[in-house]
Amino acid sequence: MEETWANEPVPADGTDAGGVAGPGSGPVPTCAGSPAQVGTVADVGSLAQVGSPADVGTGVEAGSAADVGTVVEAGSAVGSGLPAGAGSLERAGVDLHLDLRTTAHGVRAGLISALRDAVRTGRLAPGTRLPSSRSLAADLRLARNTVAGAYAELVAEGWLTARQGSGTRVAQRPEPARPAHAARRAALALPARHAHPARHVRPAPQPVHELVPGRPDAASFPRTAWLTAARRALMRAPNEAFGFGDPRGRTELRQVLAGYLARTRGVLADPERIVVCSGFAHGLRLLSAALRETGVREMAVESYGLGFHRDVITRSGLRTTPVAVDERGARTEDLAALSGAGAVLLTAAHQFPTGVPLHPDRRAAAVAWARRTGALVVEDDYDGEFRYDRQPVGALQGLEPDHVVHAGSVSKSLTPGLRLGWLVLPADLVDPVVELKGPVEWQVGTLDQLTLAEFIDSGAYDRHVRGMRLRYRRRRDQLVGALAERAPHIRVTGIAAGLHAVLELPPGTEQAVVQGAARQGLALQGLSWFRHPDTEPGALSDALVVGYGTPPDHAFANAVDALCRALP
Repeated sequence: MEETWANEPVPADGTDAGGVAGPGSGPVPTCAGSPAQVGTVADVGSLAQVGSPADVGTGVEAGSAADVGTVVEAGSAVGSGLPAGAGSLERAGVDLHLDLRTTAHGVRAGLISALRDAVRTGRLAPGTRLPSSRSLAADLRLARNTVAGAYAELVAEGWLTARQGSGTRVAQRPEPARPAHAARRAALALPARHAHPARHVRPAPQPVHELVPGRPDAASFPRTAWLTAARRALMRAPNEAFGFGDPRGRTELRQVLAGYLARTRGVLADPERIVVCSGFAHGLRLLSAALRETGVREMAVESYGLGFHRDVITRSGLRTTPVAVDERGARTEDLAALSGAGAVLLTAAHQFPTGVPLHPDRRAAAVAWARRTGALVVEDDYDGEFRYDRQPVGALQGLEPDHVVHAGSVSKSLTPGLRLGWLVLPADLVDPVVELKGPVEWQVGTLDQLTLAEFIDSGAYDRHVRGMRLRYRRRRDQLVGALAERAPHIRVTGIAAGLHAVLELPPGTEQAVVQGAARQGLALQGLSWFRHPDTEPGALSDALVVGYGTPPDHAFANAVDALCRALP
């Protein structure tokens, strides 16, 4: 087996590597009177040699130059007999790794076999664009005619296609039929009740409508404004931004976040105490690991909340203990009885999923407990910007910045796909969290951080949030109005905020409603789905947690109609 590498000169005499001459070998001429011009290019994958098969592509016409990806400097001549790279700068447009095996039929046959095997095994998927003949010849140290001939033969066999302006690509091929022995083996692996075709279990159909909480309207992502911010950020970025940076995150973003959070959420934020992370869950994992290293073994959580947040905590080596939730939020006065808890996770501004804010007395109780015991309050401010009936309640962190971590992200305001969040830490936690993040996580993508900094600093983020606040408020009003008209016995609870509403149901009907809605193509979640495993069933009444952020505008009315039909 011969290992091949790029940027090796092509033999000037047209012979293949190893001295084996390919068909039609020799210097590659251009058309008469058409010396290659500096910087001019032709179609990728076009074949520029005389005598190449007609079905592979067209030759280089008079006045055109070599393949795309090849820059010919002044003073060089294509087809002059000089090695490719002598007086020229080769820039291969597409990289391709092949293992060439020397065969009794020559290097050309070995190249054909290697390409055919790469297609047959799926390493080169249908539609994949191959390097131009000139580029691949330079990479494999072969004559260009040898590569062109191999391409031509594979085109004739149906493995490749070649079109002018499109280059050479792997041909589309039908999926191979499943071997009979494989089908039998798969059937034998199924349980007996699945062996007969009539008894096959059909996969669950995809829902037609989704009213699952916690998801924003993906169609509302501000693509144009984000692209504008990305361009500005990229043009202004210093060179050092493209190296390994501060594990706390880019200073531009931390400075902008400090000002924004102070202005909109009342957070006392020093840029030096902000750590950028990949969303809230990532920040929670870093915090949990840092707390464990300080000797904490238990974190209190709200009795109703997101299960995957509890999983993040337990996987970091901490136990989770539920704190009861009622119409005034988490019962933080009960924290004093939890002697083992060194921290508590709270959704103070808008309890998830019950939708109520933490009562002022209980906010004070949580801060007093943390101050008295030296414990930590982790404030998940997941949708604090979306309050529709009044100004949002200020962040809990503003009451006690030395014992409260303020955690936020753009997952609800922009999109979870950006994976951008932040922690505003007490001074004594910055170094432990950065130490954990540094060698393991390092940092979030620099360009996304710089883009978000520009997006916020330019005012585009404020404009987007205000626009989405109005849109989500209209959706909530539409939902409440439809329920009042068609299901007046269903009460909507919680404050007018966020991306979800809670619908109280008659006792004992929650599971039946969720299952019935699923059969009609509507995805819903019941309140019990969020209950901590150590919380007694029935601690809160049956209810649905309806997310009105997910459907796009054009589908929202139909989703609400499907919900009303599913209610008891």
